[in-house]
Amino acid sequence: MRIVKQLASMRTFLIIWSGQTASLVGSYMTTFALTLWAWELTGQATALALVYFFNRLSSVLISPVAGIIVDRWNRKLLLVASDAVAGLSTLIILLLYLTNNLQIWHIYITSTLNGAFGCLQLLTYSASVSLLVPKEQYGRVSSLDFLSSYGADIIAPALAASFYYVIGLRGILCIDLMTFAIAVTTLLLVPIPQPPLTATELQPQKNIWQELFFGFRYILGRPSLMALVVVMSLFQLAHDFGAAVYSPLVLVRSDNNASALASVSMAAGVGGVFGASLMSTWGGPKRRMDGVLMSMVGAGLSKTVFGLGQNLSVWVPAQFCSSFNFPFLGSCSQAILMSKVKPDLQGRVFAANSMSVMVTSPIGYLLGAPLADYILEPAMKPGGSLAPVFGGIFGTGAGAGMALLYVSCAICMLLIGLAGYAFPILRNVEKVMPDHDIAIS
Repeated sequence: MRIVKQLASMRTFLIIWSGQTASLVGSYMTTFALTLWAWELTGQATALALVYFFNRLSSVLISPVAGIIVDRWNRKLLLVASDAVAGLSTLIILLLYLTNNLQIWHIYITSTLNGAFGCLQLLTYSASVSLLVPKEQYGRVSSLDFLSSYGADIIAPALAASFYYVIGLRGILCIDLMTFAIAVTTLLLVPIPQPPLTATELQPQKNIWQELFFGFRYILGRPSLMALVVVMSLFQLAHDFGAAVYSPLVLVRSDNNASALASVSMAAGVGGVFGASLMSTWGGPKRRMDGVLMSMVGAGLSKTVFGLGQNLSVWVPAQFCSSFNFPFLGSCSQAILMSKVKPDLQGRVFAANSMSVMVTSPIGYLLGAPLADYILEPAMKPGGSLAPVFGGIFGTGAGAGMALLYVSCAICMLLIGLAGYAFPILRNVEKVMPDHDIAIS
């Protein structure tokens, strides 16, 4: 009977997962097409980075409230509503484009909306997984999420780059709307369980601030989890400082070649799929913390090579190797959290974790791109202040300043991963904290 229940739960998870994967492909196609549209319109890394900045900022700000909502409200309804709002924002962009009224600030607004509801959707989905599948499958199902994400990275850029000059932004937005419909349909077909509430949780809440900050108090009261949040936050900051110039760096050094950007994005997808496939088959290292820290080192090393390259012969293999690491990083860290935090608390605790890690992301995007556009790029031009020092490594043409920033951030990522081993409270988190199903209350 237990095996039958496990098979049924995995079937439910796979139906939801397949619908969300289809939606991801459509969303990634739209993101790629809008990146090309915005670059053609502005030619600035800052303009592109602000799209991600507003997305991440709204996600960070909504996280504490989203955590309460996830733990209290119907999770199926939340998932459907989140997909519906994302579809609505795509429809708005399409209508603005068809009437020749689409401007870059419209993208900032819809990106803000998508960030808020995307955060709610991710927290709802993550908190539901622990109720859908048995604990021993946590690592595998987390890796399947990375498989869908990186699989979309393979398919979406190739389709978007091919379709952009054939059916245009309009056609790609229409495809995106169809994938949202698929995602909503799959959600309506399956039951999504609600966590049982404890006696404490059933009591009326006297103070909304206590609810809002419950997840933070939970993490602060467990030093090992706090250490994990800190190292993930530092890694995210270094990553997103570099990510702010990722697409502009490829475009400017390939003479605005959309196919080159698509090739690099596809390499990211292939690397991620290989990593996720290995993780889902293997289940990950016995010590999940090793998976977290060594993935940081591997990603940092690969991105260093990427930033030093100036053409596809270097970018493609380096991006493959970089993306190969992230399914291990994300799956192992998520599996640690799911095994340590009780299901009825996961919404608020995951929200606090997400906010703590992602609060550095808007900072990276907001500061990284202007730093490249207005300081490093001019300084790396012939006669610039940094050209004599770094010109022999990065060149002195367009994109040299972006490359300098990207490599500096990648080296920081590598060092953060290595430094994690210096702290026993972090590297031994799985021994220090008992799993939630064997913890003494």
